[in-house]
Amino acid sequence: MSLPSGFVKLLLLYGIFFLGLAQAKVHYHDFILTETNFTRLCSSKSLLVVNESLPGPVIRVTKGDTVYVNVHNQGDYGVTIHWHGVHQPGNPWSDGPEYITQCPIEPGSNFTYEIIFSDEEGTLWWHAHSDWTRAGVHGAIVVLPNEETGFPFPKPDGEEILVLGSWYVGDVNEEVAEDLENGADTPRSDSYTINGQPGDFCVCSNESTYRWQVDYGKTYLLRLVNAAMNAELYFAIAQHNLTVVGLDGSYVKPVITGFVMIAPGQTMDMLVTAKQPLGRYYVAARQYDSARSDVTDYDQTNATAILEYRGNYTPSADPIFPSTLPSYEDFAPAMSFTSRLRSLANRDHPVNVPKNITTRMYIAASMNTVTFDYEGTTKSGLASSLNNVSWINPSTDVLLAYYRNMSGIYTPDFPDYPPVLFNFTADEVPDYTTTTIQGTKVKIFDYDEEVEIVFQGTNVFDASEDHPMHLHGYTFYVVGSGYGNFDNVTDPEGYNLVDPPKMNTVSLPKKGWVALRFKASNPGVWLWHCHLDRHLSWGMDTVFIVKNGGTRETSIREPPPYMPPCSSSAIRLQRLDNSGEKIN
Repeated sequence: MSLPSGFVKLLLLYGIFFLGLAQAKVHYHDFILTETNFTRLCSSKSLLVVNESLPGPVIRVTKGDTVYVNVHNQGDYGVTIHWHGVHQPGNPWSDGPEYITQCPIEPGSNFTYEIIFSDEEGTLWWHAHSDWTRAGVHGAIVVLPNEETGFPFPKPDGEEILVLGSWYVGDVNEEVAEDLENGADTPRSDSYTINGQPGDFCVCSNESTYRWQVDYGKTYLLRLVNAAMNAELYFAIAQHNLTVVGLDGSYVKPVITGFVMIAPGQTMDMLVTAKQPLGRYYVAARQYDSARSDVTDYDQTNATAILEYRGNYTPSADPIFPSTLPSYEDFAPAMSFTSRLRSLANRDHPVNVPKNITTRMYIAASMNTVTFDYEGTTKSGLASSLNNVSWINPSTDVLLAYYRNMSGIYTPDFPDYPPVLFNFTADEVPDYTTTTIQGTKVKIFDYDEEVEIVFQGTNVFDASEDHPMHLHGYTFYVVGSGYGNFDNVTDPEGYNLVDPPKMNTVSLPKKGWVALRFKASNPGVWLWHCHLDRHLSWGMDTVFIVKNGGTRETSIREPPPYMPPCSSSAIRLQRLDNSGEKIN
């Protein structure tokens, strides 16, 4: 007896559904945050890290899994953790940025994050999202493909994870707190690191340089994370090509290159084939500095690791240094590399670029000054802004205020356009552009809106530089970028709507613009910010709120039984109104 075709289809649908449930796994981790002693650059200090390691432990999952991480804070100050690039569908409660979706986990307490993976695949990362604590609290996330699809390239023979970081000789949180309190510039790092080590070119470091051992003829999947606090970085391996196959948890068409430029917050997946003569080769990273050329106080160290072949040979006295690594201020290679990135855009990894745009925003990113209170007097200090609004953290988190309909925490009036239009990229800009206002202004979207945002760089204070802009809870399509002021008539004609790269962090180019699109289909409260931490601290961030859809599945989940209680942020400017009066 044959079954009705409709019933057979229903059985198949149920089979596929339950197969997905069977494949999805639940993982559990304990993160113990403690002050741990480290010695770098000839001096020792205590640094807050997870499980006594720098970088911290790797979280390894398969696409669609769920992870519970119980964070025990045994440090000296409040901490939150963000799961960078994980969309967390309907679950902003575990996204992590302090005073946006939660308040800090106070010393001596713990909080369990529920991390829900959905369509991400490749390399992501986790890091502290409170003060500048992420200098020590960070680690990689590996999201493996399902067995049915596998990698969209031949399965590699091995894997290597390299995390690029920043090392500060002093206590960076104390230094930043003091600088923000008196309106001064924030500290520069003393070196960059690869897997926690500065490498051979830094003092007292050559005995601890990280080593990556390879076998001749094998191909390795290199997972690269830029966890540096305030720098885009050039990266290369001597005499070895890099084939970029993934970016920010999505696949890209293969790009064969001698170097990459990776922004802070970004992750890249690359194939490296070990087919050079047996020997030792430097893996190197150095800052790509996009600020004006007369500003030279940036970190000019060359962080190195060593790729060394296994086998019987007599190694040379020194490893070979990569000749393909661009110099610090070399602008053209960064532009050339990023322009080559395209989504894979095939059957298993399709693109779905929004084309029925319902909301358009034009957001100017600027350096500014702001007034604040310092030891009882009103002073001016450094600030940054989006559309001339410099974000200030509220006294409780925005998510709780939105969910509970609490008044007085934020205002829903973040502007869609700059308050005044001027020649944003001119060598000289009007004086009135230098001062910004502080506020806790958010932008609210209806569910399923299709959004286009153009970020515009500005040259206020002659301080234009790249801004790596990161959106929580989403990835977006980067449909266009260019230099100069965005032209809303001619520039959209050059948009790539076929295979634009899908990213969660994109560099807004110096004196330029970048256009991106996404569909507001993840309800919640989501932070937008520059991933240069000094700009984040100065206010180059805002919050997007996406309303619920019409069903339970398209609505924010209920909060967990326990959320960390709120108290004032450890590092924040004194909030003033526009007249310079304190706001309590």
